[in-house]
Amino acid sequence: MIKNENLLILLLAALQFTHIVDFMIMMPLGKQFMELYDINPQQFSLLVSAYAFAAFAAGLFGAMFIDRFDRRHALLVVYLGFTIGTLACAFAPSYGIFLASRAFTGAFGGTLGALILAVIGDIVPFQRRGAAIGKIMISFSAASIAGVPAGIFLADEYGTSAPFLVVGALSCAFLVLSYFVIPPLRHHFQQKDGVTINTSPREIIRLVSSDPNQLRALLFSLVLMLGHFTIIPFIAPYMQLNIGFTSREVALLYAIGGAVTVICLPLFGRLADRFGHILIFTLSSILALFSIFAITNLPPVILPLALMASASFFLVASGRNVPATTLVTSVVKPESRGSFMSIRASINEAGLALSSFIAGMIVIENPDGSLGHYQYVGYFAIIMSVVAIILARKLKTVS
Repeated sequence: MIKNENLLILLLAALQFTHIVDFMIMMPLGKQFMELYDINPQQFSLLVSAYAFAAFAAGLFGAMFIDRFDRRHALLVVYLGFTIGTLACAFAPSYGIFLASRAFTGAFGGTLGALILAVIGDIVPFQRRGAAIGKIMISFSAASIAGVPAGIFLADEYGTSAPFLVVGALSCAFLVLSYFVIPPLRHHFQQKDGVTINTSPREIIRLVSSDPNQLRALLFSLVLMLGHFTIIPFIAPYMQLNIGFTSREVALLYAIGGAVTVICLPLFGRLADRFGHILIFTLSSILALFSIFAITNLPPVILPLALMASASFFLVASGRNVPATTLVTSVVKPESRGSFMSIRASINEAGLALSSFIAGMIVIENPDGSLGHYQYVGYFAIIMSVVAIILARKLKTVS
């Protein structure tokens, strides 16, 4: 039993916040990066994909060993690597070095997300886990409300390296705080006759690959990512190049969307705990279909209409992730949760990288500089979202 459970959850949410801001800030700055490095949409999507591909590889490697360590030690080491990578992005002098820095940061950032969810799964009972995960996922909304608009402002005023420098400095502060606040976290250790049992890498792979329920959960995570992140990398460039909004107006879109979700995400968690995670996931996913269609088929409109479309997407797309994540943390027993969540994080990052790659292959640059074929990305995301609804109903809770 953790004495200061709420404080620990708050700190974990803060760590997640820096990770999410570091990742999300790339997307609304797509236009700036394409101009800065003189790159096309495909090369920009590679900047997003490099982070995710590195996180995928690191997550698979980490899954072999992550449950052998105290969660506290693992969190501190991984967060240190993430902090170093973020600061490297701030000082990268060229596209190639920036690309390598994004990959380095992703290798630690993806593992960080898995560790945070593993800790929540270890310390919070399933009956209250939806609400706890809802609090963690507020970090996504906070990143939209404060992190992304602030990043856009910093990039406009001081250059594209400024947001990464600020996030890196903030991460240094949180790293020091974590060292003093996070207690030893050994709940997941299996023991026999007072001796800790370490599962071999081969056994970890066997346990996951031989369990249909865990395999379905991994497939569910991948499909859900494809139904969500395919449209995200080009939301900001589409709003600027096709709808005609300024970077400040795009920042407002993110801020309003984040404000709506920060208010409602805890509600999604409580509703899922009360009425069932599958039911709430299904209802929010159905609503997400309409939001995806609206935002990827948006014609030139006034700002309030664009705000409505983007806010509805942020709300239901983020809201469905609360019950979805709770379901996934519950398909595995505590002693294997860290390894499984690391593998799941790798699958998520592979889905994220694949999503960005697919979107980059579909979206084209029109002769007038606007983006074309974005609606086809939306249709793909809708199909994946429907498949995710079907898969969610096949998951079984074991912990």
